[in-house]
Amino acid sequence: MLKQRLILGPLMVVFAVLMVWLDDFIHTQTEHKGIAFGVTLCVIIMMTSLELAKILRANNVHVATPVCLISGLVGLLGTTLWTGEARALGTLAVMVMILALLTHVRHRTIEGVVAAAGGVMLVFVYLGVQSSFWLTLCIAESPWIVLWLLLVTKSCDIGAYFTGRSFGKRKLVPWLSPGKTWEGLVGGVVTSSLICMLGVYLLGLGNLRPDIGYPLAAVMGALIGVLGQLGDLTASLFKRDAGTKDSSSSIPGFGGWLDVIDSLLLVGPFAYWMLRLIGTSGVL
Repeated sequence: MLKQRLILGPLMVVFAVLMVWLDDFIHTQTEHKGIAFGVTLCVIIMMTSLELAKILRANNVHVATPVCLISGLVGLLGTTLWTGEARALGTLAVMVMILALLTHVRHRTIEGVVAAAGGVMLVFVYLGVQSSFWLTLCIAESPWIVLWLLLVTKSCDIGAYFTGRSFGKRKLVPWLSPGKTWEGLVGGVVTSSLICMLGVYLLGLGNLRPDIGYPLAAVMGALIGVLGQLGDLTASLFKRDAGTKDSSSSIPGFGGWLDVIDSLLLVGPFAYWMLRLIGTSGVL
């Protein structure tokens, strides 16, 4: 598995860089932001919606897969693009709930309807709404800012993995994720702090640096690392409840699409509000 990660991991980074470059290029040519990133994110949300629907069904929550796909995409695109109305998110949630209820009573049975509707709403919030913060950041800020935050988050995963393998002794949450250790968490958080500061420096070379100094970048990187690990544990909670280790086997060495993006989901809202706070208050 390590060999597969060492091969596919750098390829994912290269793809992310190319996607961000393409997004930036499209912006310079058409003045539209987030096109390439948005398309890529839609594909990822569709794949993770399929996986989460499978996890829910394994847990006897019999959701309809097409409704889960629609729910994830509505949460992503609706929350990102329909911003002119204060009640937009609530309206979208009601629409998704009605769709879920109507779909799951189509056979004139009430068995499992409440659980299925709850599962669809989970897909809407957990995958769609949380991911929308990343697309919003790409549109409001810069795709290079998004790339920086992505690398900060994933660097914690990498640092935690190798530190845990080398020095890990004390289990972090043995009943939920037996492989995670406190030593790995510390190593991951330190790594994400360093990468966050490095990113601030590199963004400054391209005049894209956010209004943030190195001390704050170190703290921000540490918080992102912790939230990323919490996101990973949240996905583990769903998978363990369904009696599975990985969301699927579609990505060798990583498991499934959800296993790749789980650490990013909680980070998106935090990064959005953090950068907005910095931009509003002028924190250095």
